[in-house]
Amino acid sequence: MGRPDGRQHQERGEGERAMKLYLKGHDYKYATEQMLLMLFPGQRPEYPAEPPAEGEDSLVLTLSRTQGRATGHAVLTWAGRRYSRFAWAGDPGEEDRLERDRVLQRVLKNAFYRAGTDALGREPAWGALTGVRPVKIPTKALTKGLTPAQADRQLRDLYRVSPDRRRLAMDCARATLAVRDSLKPEEISLYVGVPFCPTRCAYCSFVSADVGKTLSMLEPYAQALCREIAAAGAMLKRAGRKVRSVYFGGGTPTTLSAQQLDLVISALEEHVDLSGCTEYTVEAGRPDTITAEKLSVLRQHGCDRISVNPQSMSEAVLRAIGRSHTPEDILKAWDLVAQAGFPVRNMDLIAGLPADSQEGFRDSLDRVITLDPENITVHTLALKKGSRLMLEGSGLPTPEAVAAMLDYAWQTLREAGYVPYYLYRQKYMSGGFENVGWCRPGTESLYNICMMEELHTIVSLGSGGVTKLIDPAAGSLKRLSNPKFPKEYIEHIDDIVAQKEEIAWPIS
Repeated sequence: MGRPDGRQHQERGEGERAMKLYLKGHDYKYATEQMLLMLFPGQRPEYPAEPPAEGEDSLVLTLSRTQGRATGHAVLTWAGRRYSRFAWAGDPGEEDRLERDRVLQRVLKNAFYRAGTDALGREPAWGALTGVRPVKIPTKALTKGLTPAQADRQLRDLYRVSPDRRRLAMDCARATLAVRDSLKPEEISLYVGVPFCPTRCAYCSFVSADVGKTLSMLEPYAQALCREIAAAGAMLKRAGRKVRSVYFGGGTPTTLSAQQLDLVISALEEHVDLSGCTEYTVEAGRPDTITAEKLSVLRQHGCDRISVNPQSMSEAVLRAIGRSHTPEDILKAWDLVAQAGFPVRNMDLIAGLPADSQEGFRDSLDRVITLDPENITVHTLALKKGSRLMLEGSGLPTPEAVAAMLDYAWQTLREAGYVPYYLYRQKYMSGGFENVGWCRPGTESLYNICMMEELHTIVSLGSGGVTKLIDPAAGSLKRLSNPKFPKEYIEHIDDIVAQKEEIAWPIS
């Protein structure tokens, strides 16, 4: 995972700095590059035919399999010094290819991890885990009958995860199992994407259009979305599927006018059976899109969960990320949400934003907690390709400062009565940390858990939507993607509707 500090960008800028990789006895390039990205985010992988020059940054990663044992050996040269480490496991054999690859990759990654942490003189908070869904590991362990203590030891001994992160993962695994046990085989969740925002934030790489430049596209987009909703509703009815949760995301769905919101949500009510829906979420997100009229439309249509996402309560930080609203605007929007009577309200913050500091982040979190939202999501800044920050990368807090921000958040939120219920990680995330959803007990977002832990099918509508057709019993997952850009989505709506009409169960 990336470390968005000056050092990282200096490495990228001097950059084109490369780590020469030599794989012997295997061809697990992806696993090797995952560990490289986490430990040495400023390094670009190369696979040269010639040996490295003396003292050149390089890794020789060797796999050997003898006498029932698989051995990984990493010889790392970093900053002119050489580090050699081994890792072992019982050889899984060839009968189960997936299990073989899993074990062998883990052995190689652990050997690389040990050599890399020797070179760096520190261990990441998530240890040797490189995936975006760390909760899957304890969830699977608990499902197989391991005790919580045994699942915790697995995170500690196999992956060297720190105590704080193990506790986060275990808490989220329990929430995942509770949601999984509540799901019925015929239930699915529905995502409706509205990829427009008032302005584009500096950290954003989503396919979101600046409404100031694309105002004329809102109405045709809403009309096209209604057509896809109708097709999806007919498909779900034929298949006997029931909608358990609805999630309007983006972008910022409340960039639409009150009339456009009413049009889209009315189409959803007309064409989709929502009688079994227990959770209806809309990301209002940007305070500068929230009006009493729009909130009234949402409540009249049964929306019971809403997000207001300040990201920071500091005016200087808001300016630095390209937001046009102020902290006072956030408070005014929050008052409107409170008056509208939404049962569950969420607020997002981001640790690691430009112009922010440990003290500034603490103040933002403290102010948000005083507003008493039912959910608080704490993200860690991820430097995403296509974002302005990825290109500029200046004025960002160090990984150590971000770690202090998160440590304060985890302690303060627990003391305030919040519990973690879902988490995920991203590439190029500051310090290799995570995004965590916190909630008052009993207000967990079923959609967030189902989406992140892939518990059941998510049918996604709108530009950039990715439908995940999941068969938990078979362990299968099939993805169907909509066009990324709103203009392309509108132009190809006939094809999109046809694709939705062709989805059939059982999933094939």
